[in-house]
Amino acid sequence: MAGSYELKKAKNGEFFFNLLAGNGQNILTSEMYSSKSAAMNGSASVQANCAEDGQYECKTSSNDKPFFVLKAKNHQVIGQSQMYESESGCENGMQSVKNHGGTTQINDLSET
Repeated sequence: MAGSYELKKAKNGEFFFNLLAGNGQNILTSEMYSSKSAAMNGSASVQANCAEDGQYECKTSSNDKPFFVLKAKNHQVIGQSQMYESESGCENGMQSVKNHGGTTQINDLSET
């Protein structure tokens, strides 16, 4: 199954998106954007950058859980993964973003 993006509006009025794998699991959450169009541009940036290994950065949280960020060419963070239990889980998450990030399927839930 193909992945998809979900565009949402936060309680504070800002917009964000989640990249979902084909099974519906959230594999990447965007930064907050001040407008819907900026969030749409963010998802386009994921589509443009997700296939390139050099755009990913592995990190470790304060509680020693691995996670990754996906960056645009200007080094700005586009999105962040969940926290993983292992390095291999983090690697699998990056591969999932590479596999599903190119989708053009966007479900706009920002009006609900």
